[in-house]
Amino acid sequence: MHRYRSHSCGALRESHAGENIRLSGWCHRIRDHGGVLFIDLRDHYGITQCVVDPDSPAFGRAEKIRSEWVIRVDGAVRQRPAGTENPEMPTGLIEVYVTDIEVLGPAAELPLPVFGEQNYPEDMRLRYRFLDLRREKLHNNIMLRGQIIDSLRARMKAEGFFEFQTPILTASSPEGARDFLVPSRLHPGKFYALPQAPQQFKQLIMVAGFDRYFQIAPCFRDEDARADRSPGEFYQLDIEMSFVTQEDVFAAVEPVLRGVFEEFGGGRPVTQKFPMIPFAEAMLKYGSDKPDLRIDKRMDIVDLTDIFMRDDVNFNAFKNVIKSGGIVRGIPAPIAEDQPRSFFDKQNEWARSEGAPGLGYVKFNRLQHMSSAELAEHGDAVRQLYERSFQLNDGRRVYGDGPIAKFLSAEALKEMATRANLSPGDALFFAAGPENGAAALAGKARIRMARELDMLDANQFAFAWIVDFPMYEWNEDDKKIDFSHNPFSMPNFDPEAFVALDPADEKTILGIKAFQYDIVCNGTELSSGAIRNHRPDIMKKAFALAGYGEDVLEEKFGGMYRAFQYGAPPHGGIAPGIDRIVMLLAGEENLREIVLFPMNQRAEDLLMGAPSAVTTKQLRELHIRLNLPEAKT
Repeated sequence: MHRYRSHSCGALRESHAGENIRLSGWCHRIRDHGGVLFIDLRDHYGITQCVVDPDSPAFGRAEKIRSEWVIRVDGAVRQRPAGTENPEMPTGLIEVYVTDIEVLGPAAELPLPVFGEQNYPEDMRLRYRFLDLRREKLHNNIMLRGQIIDSLRARMKAEGFFEFQTPILTASSPEGARDFLVPSRLHPGKFYALPQAPQQFKQLIMVAGFDRYFQIAPCFRDEDARADRSPGEFYQLDIEMSFVTQEDVFAAVEPVLRGVFEEFGGGRPVTQKFPMIPFAEAMLKYGSDKPDLRIDKRMDIVDLTDIFMRDDVNFNAFKNVIKSGGIVRGIPAPIAEDQPRSFFDKQNEWARSEGAPGLGYVKFNRLQHMSSAELAEHGDAVRQLYERSFQLNDGRRVYGDGPIAKFLSAEALKEMATRANLSPGDALFFAAGPENGAAALAGKARIRMARELDMLDANQFAFAWIVDFPMYEWNEDDKKIDFSHNPFSMPNFDPEAFVALDPADEKTILGIKAFQYDIVCNGTELSSGAIRNHRPDIMKKAFALAGYGEDVLEEKFGGMYRAFQYGAPPHGGIAPGIDRIVMLLAGEENLREIVLFPMNQRAEDLLMGAPSAVTTKQLRELHIRLNLPEAKT
């Protein structure tokens, strides 16, 4: 028999009854039932119940065993007594009667128990990550991650892509985040950088004549932590293709992502044909360029700016916002007719917590249709209410109620209700302010209220492409035109006309769209991509329109810029984030639940003690002298 095991702890079944076997693993749980010890023995593959009674020669050693000790047991497989079976476990119909035990690795007192899924502080979980990883849910998540990566890799190869590896030590590049720098011992005063992404290398692979590249690529960015991104490193499915249009990229990537989500999504529906949503439409309807399409369409945001500027609207707070260049967005809320006032107050309080003055609203209450004779029987209040009411397109009569309704005519209210496709009882909330701020507030309010009103179908994966991003935007701080997304994207503009553009023609330049696209799932951006700007003349002009000379191209992106001058194919790509894909499929909201050894929010590895101080000798070899900030008193 093997020194440590004849079977794993997940392998034994009824068919093994009567066999003498050997198992090794961790003592997951130990129970004493009237002098009979039950040990749930766990390894990577599962759990087996082991029984040690006082008649066993191993009983004396078994009494000394504690949780998470690593042991080897010998024994005989037998069926569990009737009534003690556990159908929830693959090994739940059998148990092992133990005849011998060997302690392979005793364990000290545990700082956090492995049995169960209790919640513990992040610093403790990360400091003792090796214990945290023994817990079932986290262990399964890590295995799921590996399976997803295997599936992505197989699907990419089936699509005709070949896997390449690009350098980890490279040159510093201004790609939006801070680089991690690595000092060079052989070249004093110079530094390598860890790649923020293999962007330039994968484009150079296309210039070199390879056709379809992919890589499960590590990326390094010295940026603050977020729930869906590590502060130091993350992985992405990096993709690049030659001689392709935007639609070709979509056609190659959609089956890969759709297939993976169908394979690991637990039967939840997955979008079959990803819709293409222009950036401007996404910002209007959803208040975000990463819209959550699981929300009922009745909650699509509408623009009401023009209505609030009508003469029959006297709400000056919004009129003044609009006159200052702002907008008003309406967020429809299909609610019960008897929705309590507290619901509306809560939305206002939330908006104030977001830095906004509040969320104004109008509620469209149902009103019984009455004839002239019936109206005459009622008092002035009812008659005035009826005069302010109006009919919806389906003939039902409503009136506007709420703190803003009195400033709006019946005609203006009807136009709002029609535009937002409201029904009796529905409410319409308002977000007003500068365009970006009002759109963002409306988008957050839409998601918040959709969850509260149960208008979000969480049992699906809703994908979309966001397309037609602006190539440029106005930089208010520097009072100049600047790139809005990716400087290496091909403008969606006639090439010759683009090269001939007058830099002073700001209106035309700010209206240029780019062949840039994002892929979004359930309100999470999975990746950005683009058809690349492969022509040196167009690239030179694109940078010039943003105020950057050819010297910037040569200095910062010289390798790629020079390569394009020797025959570059049209090419494009994308890079879906592995961490975010796994988080969605695992149903997790924090990446520490799907990454083996994550850092904490302060970019510290509490397990290994990184970052750490280095010796004076190491610094001297690298020609580095520290200039540390003064200690705070």
